[in-house]
Amino acid sequence: MTAYDVIVLAGGAAKRLGGADKPGVRVGGRALLDRVLAACDGAARTVVVGDRRATARPVVWTREVPHGGGPLAALGAGLKLTTAEYVLVLSADLPFLGPGTVDALFAAAGEPDSEGALCTDPDGRDQPLVAAYRAEPLRRELALIATEYGSLAGLPLRILTAELELARIDAGPDAAFDCDTWDDIAAARARIREHGSVLDEWITSVKNELGIELDVDTGVLLDLARDAAHGVARPAAPLTTFLVGYAAARASAGAGPDEAAAAVAEASRKATALALRWEAEAAESAGRGGDAAGGPAGGAKPDAGREGTGTS
Repeated sequence: MTAYDVIVLAGGAAKRLGGADKPGVRVGGRALLDRVLAACDGAARTVVVGDRRATARPVVWTREVPHGGGPLAALGAGLKLTTAEYVLVLSADLPFLGPGTVDALFAAAGEPDSEGALCTDPDGRDQPLVAAYRAEPLRRELALIATEYGSLAGLPLRILTAELELARIDAGPDAAFDCDTWDDIAAARARIREHGSVLDEWITSVKNELGIELDVDTGVLLDLARDAAHGVARPAAPLTTFLVGYAAARASAGAGPDEAAAAVAEASRKATALALRWEAEAAESAGRGGDAAGGPAGGAKPDAGREGTGTS
């Protein structure tokens, strides 16, 4: 992965949000700024241009001069605090930006004769605040613009991007989705609750809230919850998964994330086997009861196991 610093612009007036604190607006239980920071946690240094606030990970704070001087002035202020050869530049209102887009930007920015790369939205418009730049030409052009115009305040970003040799990548419908209005916020909140993404969003939010970094096979845990609910009783599902987490934490105390994930998998395997034994016993007892009552001879055949990750 390319070594880089990141500058996040978080100081806009948010006029279309009625002056609300846009970086702090929550989508999926997490502040927009924290969602952006999660997508670029591999940065050597993270500079946020805006008012200081609590963040999910440490950052360096600065402000543009004058305050409210616009994105070009903010970029110039942030760039002064970076040292890496490449700089990722992001706005603070990108709820769906992911590491995959960051990787794609740096891959394109690293091509010969390229001075950076930016995303384009589904309508083909450039998104200079979802971009990766080589730091040296970025500094050069900002200095030339400041000399020509007297300062960077109040100038649009297109003055800068027009002077750089930039590659374009298709950001898709999500990566460049930004939240400028309350309708945008509502759309983002609805999108993360869609069936195909809600579990991943929820697990990520919980891990951020609890301050843990652990990659767990959610399918294994869902299967365990299903088997406990089906083979024992419905309330057994959440209680069992809690006990599995507790047992895994004890077994991997002082170990790294890989060992912790392995401990979760092993505890889940044991608990699943136990739940299936309970279910088999219940089926066997029901079968014997059926024989006594004149039911089918031999009773029900115990389950040999359950496959898949469904919850039915």
